[in-house]
Amino acid sequence: MTEGTTTAAAESGDTLTRLEQEGEIAADYLEGLLDIADLDGDIDMDVEADRAAVSIVSDSAGRDLQKLVGRDGEVLEALQELTRLAVHRETGDRSRLMLDIAGFRAKKREELAALGAKAAEDVKSSGEPLKLAPMTPFERKVVHDAVAAAGLKSESEGEEPQRFVVVLPA
Repeated sequence: MTEGTTTAAAESGDTLTRLEQEGEIAADYLEGLLDIADLDGDIDMDVEADRAAVSIVSDSAGRDLQKLVGRDGEVLEALQELTRLAVHRETGDRSRLMLDIAGFRAKKREELAALGAKAAEDVKSSGEPLKLAPMTPFERKVVHDAVAAAGLKSESEGEEPQRFVVVLPA
């Protein structure tokens, strides 16, 4: 191994350790919230795409956990931000942690990937740019990735919370 390779491997290990620490801090914070709310749920931690990923899952139908998702994921977004703040308070570093509750975000990711792929196909057929409805940053990222996988480019336009994706022809 060269010195550069050794340094890169050490940095990669440091990053993984830091992300695992973020996940543990987030899990502790979320366990406390579940206890306060008297809700049952198991917490799974992982590292995905250079960010900590924490999921709250339930063996039961998960109706109680749906309260933590809220309408269109609004409560989930707020809990994610609070969890990121809890991690920041402990580590001093900004966190990009992703939170999923009862599989809401995973299901949303599938739907958005399909939307991005369909939008790309529509743009390939028409040759015209296509503007999509306003989305959250997470939603836009999934759509951008799906459009890129289909071989086209996309960009975000507008101001939050009305920021949207435009799929561009080749």
